[in-house]
Amino acid sequence: MRTSINRIFAVLIASTMLFGCEATKNASNKQKGAVIGAAGGAVVGGVVGNQVGEGNTALGAIIGGVVGGAAGAYIGDRMDKQAQRIEEEIPGAEVERVGEGINVTFDEKSGVYFATEKYNIEGQSREALLKLAGIFKEYPNTNILVEGHTDSTGSDAYNLTLSKNRAQAVTNFLVNEGISSGRITTKWYGESQPKYDNSTVEGRAKNRRVELAIVANEELIEEAKQKTGE
Repeated sequence: MRTSINRIFAVLIASTMLFGCEATKNASNKQKGAVIGAAGGAVVGGVVGNQVGEGNTALGAIIGGVVGGAAGAYIGDRMDKQAQRIEEEIPGAEVERVGEGINVTFDEKSGVYFATEKYNIEGQSREALLKLAGIFKEYPNTNILVEGHTDSTGSDAYNLTLSKNRAQAVTNFLVNEGISSGRITTKWYGESQPKYDNSTVEGRAKNRRVELAIVANEELIEEAKQKTGE
């Protein structure tokens, strides 16, 4: 995935190669938005988002929505702080700062766990999502994409339904904890977007996951533009 992103950016414009190399690394990178802005902002982001989204829709949603320039840097600063809060409150979660957004992954060993063939939220999963809901309340000017994924065990149809049930369970939990349903988009992909090797036990466990993409909403984008004079 990182190689694919790099190639796209290299074709688009040489000055965006740095962002292409760094886009999916954990960092405090509010400068990323400014780098993209210098090369065309949302135009470049949209092209990259479409390409990346073919294999990782959460990542594509984040990169495809870049604002760029000083406003992008302003948004990135807010996202740095929110990502840090998630890492502090839910240490098992995989948190990546990507461009102007955040990609959070919960697999069977990190934060939100579902028993085999189940989609109940209880125990450790409940505690993690309670903390996540609290952070979303602290940072209300964001939109959230919730995605469900499975490994390749079982039929395509079964896995698609299971991923749907798990993604919707997470969404319903957040809404029940006071997060506006208007902030959340829920999608599910079954086994079609593996990030790890399904031929190994560890790979299958990691592919049974829920991913979140956290991006600026229109209010935050307008605030960023006003504060930076863009």
